[in-house]
Amino acid sequence: MTPRGLTTTMMPSGNDALQIDFDFVDHELVIVTSRGGRSSIPLAPMSVAHFYRQVLDRLAGLGLPDPRIMPVPVEVPTTIPFLKDRAIRPYDREQVERLHTALVKTQFVFDQFRADFLGKASPPQFFWGGFDLASARFSGRRGPPYAGGSAPNVHIHVMHEAYFDELIAAGFWFGTDEIPRPEFYSYAMPAPAGLASATIRPDAAEWLPDRGEFVLAYEAVRTATDPAAMLLSFLQSTYDAAADLGGWDRRLLEERPRCDCARLPAHSRAAHAGR
Repeated sequence: MTPRGLTTTMMPSGNDALQIDFDFVDHELVIVTSRGGRSSIPLAPMSVAHFYRQVLDRLAGLGLPDPRIMPVPVEVPTTIPFLKDRAIRPYDREQVERLHTALVKTQFVFDQFRADFLGKASPPQFFWGGFDLASARFSGRRGPPYAGGSAPNVHIHVMHEAYFDELIAAGFWFGTDEIPRPEFYSYAMPAPAGLASATIRPDAAEWLPDRGEFVLAYEAVRTATDPAAMLLSFLQSTYDAAADLGGWDRRLLEERPRCDCARLPAHSRAAHAGR
């Protein structure tokens, strides 16, 4: 996430670097390089093929003729090669701006929640396949061999890499045709015994046994008196339940050592205060 949209963050390209951003404020795709190059593509209704060709052309114009992009989509059910996907796709600026606003506000809460954890934790990341913003906390222990299914058109090895460590993850996704509502979710991998019957907050949250996760409807959060507080209570209570039932070392992962600052000499305290 960025204040203006989504970013790849910096990527290597030979001895140089590039970054590609979706700018949902000015509604354009922006490509910048470490050599000062910049190119953009206006976001508007168009086909995937046309958009993909423009991306390749802009990269070539910036001196990157072979970006080695896989020419077919992954993590989604439909695998039409980009250059053959000629159906015109809509681009609704108002809907995109609402999506961006929801993502920004969600990231604020995710960042606040992450700040209290001292162990390994991923920053909030946007996954194109699930089209969700998600973050995970790790216990520091290896998990059992992954035995679940795979995302559409994703090699099982990718799933193994994602889940070979114990983790508790939470995220926000926009739903699908089968589940036409945006919602927040939280799950543990592996799920400890008793998690499904754990008490969590708020009352609007629920456990979905077919998905093995807790969910909280976005609408419940959006219309709450204090949306951020409601979402934070969901994140914290689902983590508390999964971490306690899973036997995580919460003292190691969460408790900061106390600073006996009163024992510091007065001049030492003053020196630190001036930094």
